[in-house]
Amino acid sequence: MQDSLAGRVALVTGASKNIGKGIALEVAASGAFTYVTARSVADVAGQLASLQRTVAEIEAAGGKAVALQCDHTNDADVERVFERIAAEHGRLDLLVNVASPDFSDMVGVAFWELPFETMTRCLDVGPRSNFVTTALAARMMIPQGSGVVINISSHGADGYLLSVPYGVGKGAIDKLTRDTALELRSHGIAVVSLWPGLVLTEGLLSHTTVNAEGKRELHGLDLSIGVGESPRFNGRAVVALAADPLIMERTGGSFWSSQLARDYGFTEDDGSLPLLHGGLATVMSHDEIPEFWRGVERFESPRR
Repeated sequence: MQDSLAGRVALVTGASKNIGKGIALEVAASGAFTYVTARSVADVAGQLASLQRTVAEIEAAGGKAVALQCDHTNDADVERVFERIAAEHGRLDLLVNVASPDFSDMVGVAFWELPFETMTRCLDVGPRSNFVTTALAARMMIPQGSGVVINISSHGADGYLLSVPYGVGKGAIDKLTRDTALELRSHGIAVVSLWPGLVLTEGLLSHTTVNAEGKRELHGLDLSIGVGESPRFNGRAVVALAADPLIMERTGGSFWSSQLARDYGFTEDDGSLPLLHGGLATVMSHDEIPEFWRGVERFESPRR
């Protein structure tokens, strides 16, 4: 997919680490001039990632990127980002909404035991911040008659995953995708949601162990079965969608990265493909799912 986005201008939010960084690296590698945002630009003591490092990696690989400080709960910050893009390029072709709160402190905690502020976090950075960026992007894309918005969501929008506030936030993101797509369709602008699988970020990989059989496990889950995905794999999904000349046929939809890999023909760096799945329950029986993961992803009979 090299140069498949050549000549385009992109914005990737929340790109200092994890899936946001992986997406930014792939978007820039595909030829797009890429703006990236995060709450801070420079290195932060005790952290292994920063927006500055994301841009440095992009430039080392021959890409072009600009790091912009932006707190996505601050509308003035966000407006300044779009003003900068308009002043320097006069257009925006791709918006990828990745920015999100840290969900780790809510996993495994009953919703009635969570601080009420937890729900506010999941709605502010996600549904609300995506609404703001999509509205500002629309104001640039409508005069062009083209553009693509990709919201990073998850199957937590449809089933129980991580926690109640997490699922409510993802459900709202997918609703935002469907409704903004409806209003933007006549303007030639596509809006889709991307559902990654288990993304093996640096943070998650630091918690892996090697079992007696020499296989790497994450909280008891055998990663050798192919349930994990790299951040850059999901970046390839973003690039494939953005480069698809028939993207309007997908507008308003939600798509698993693992399915898009089969639709568009991209893989992990080593040529492998993650399992095609709709959650752990679709690739293993309930008894095979480690106890930790039964609390992360809960299962019930299909709704009637």
